[in-house]
Amino acid sequence: MNILSEPTRLTLYVDGSCDGNQNVDATTLAGWGVVVVEGDSGLGRGSGEILTELSGPVSTSPEDEEFIGAEVGSNNTAELSGLFAALRWLLTEENEDPVCIRLDSQYAGNIATGAWRAKANRELAARVQSVWNEVASQRELSWNHVRAHRGHRWNERADHLAKRAMRRERPLPLTFWKPGQD
Repeated sequence: MNILSEPTRLTLYVDGSCDGNQNVDATTLAGWGVVVVEGDSGLGRGSGEILTELSGPVSTSPEDEEFIGAEVGSNNTAELSGLFAALRWLLTEENEDPVCIRLDSQYAGNIATGAWRAKANRELAARVQSVWNEVASQRELSWNHVRAHRGHRWNERADHLAKRAMRRERPLPLTFWKPGQD
């Protein structure tokens, strides 16, 4: 895990969700969510302002144009798919300020940085590592672990987006949503 020496302008919260996450296969529903926050303190109280939210289902079909290598729908492939989307968004963001990505998945952070090797879904892991390296070559990039389901507002929002994407539902607007609400 990399720690930045100074606060960042942008913090991206990433989460993934899977239906059951046991005996998963290519038909298992999974989804991911990303919350991009400017001015976040990292304390979990919802400081800062949301710039954008991203979410989507995990694609396991090579014929799908959104396919990035997930062989199955699982929590791990959802976390990696969300991280991939967050990193791709950073490539379009026209700033070179340091960025911190906050994940409740140590697996995704360690796979992205190459600290761990993937045993499955290797194509997906390789794509995430590749885009991580591309972003890291353009700006200072780090990730931190956030404990899941502990009331951290923006992590809970990313979880909401991921669960809704998994179920192919639209997320609740922020004004009508409360942390912990699916």
